[in-house]
Amino acid sequence: MLVVTCIKQVPDTTQVKVDPVTNTLVRDGIPLILNPYDTNALEEALRLKDKYGFRVAVLSMGPPNAELTLRKALALGADEAILISDRAFAGADTLATSNVLACAISKLSEKEEVGFVLCGKQTIDGDTAQVGPGIAVRLGYSQLTFVDRIENIEAGRKTVRVRRKLEGRHEVVESFFPAMISVVREINHLRYPTVPMRLNSKDARVTIWDNKVLGLDPNTVGLKGSPTWVSKIFSPERTKGQILGNGMADPEGTARLLVEKLKEKEVLTF
Repeated sequence: MLVVTCIKQVPDTTQVKVDPVTNTLVRDGIPLILNPYDTNALEEALRLKDKYGFRVAVLSMGPPNAELTLRKALALGADEAILISDRAFAGADTLATSNVLACAISKLSEKEEVGFVLCGKQTIDGDTAQVGPGIAVRLGYSQLTFVDRIENIEAGRKTVRVRRKLEGRHEVVESFFPAMISVVREINHLRYPTVPMRLNSKDARVTIWDNKVLGLDPNTVGLKGSPTWVSKIFSPERTKGQILGNGMADPEGTARLLVEKLKEKEVLTF
């Protein structure tokens, strides 16, 4: 059985800057990294391989240099790496992206049964958390989101039981697979590659699929297939707050000033 892990190469957002004139991201000199949430999805796929003997395929849509990210996954223990790269896919929003990835997963399933698709909860450059669920809907898979533990898999019954991290509580869910599972950072910690595996990954094959292989309608991918787009990026202006009273010397008087100010702004109405 195959476990497909979707990973993405993203700019390191801790170093991204916005051009104040053009309001666009300054990408020159910004290092590209494996999306942090996807590292947890990859690690969980490798743990399923260790425990159940599944094969792991990593899938990424991006430019040719994303091959380096896929080789890192191979160095960690992935069995197969596929880069989906075509100029026709450029500029895709989450809808168009999930369309391409779902098509690639469907193609993989023609040769081997796909039991699970693992995704990070979200990417740090988009923060939408929409691609994983989008893949599940297109493929008709069960979708299990915000997972912080895969508790059990029963191959005979084709069921998987997971724990989902919700606000202030956890939820244990059992579902049939094939399933898309999106994971949170708390689920695990990424392992380190061994030196032999790192060396082997340099010569390992990374399969490249373009739209000639996938055969998607050009109007459903890339910018043409994206109903949403980014019209403007800007850094919010920071204004200094007003200091009211002296909280140390006169806390009661300062509290009264704060209440009056909130009433003026109609934040408080009593």
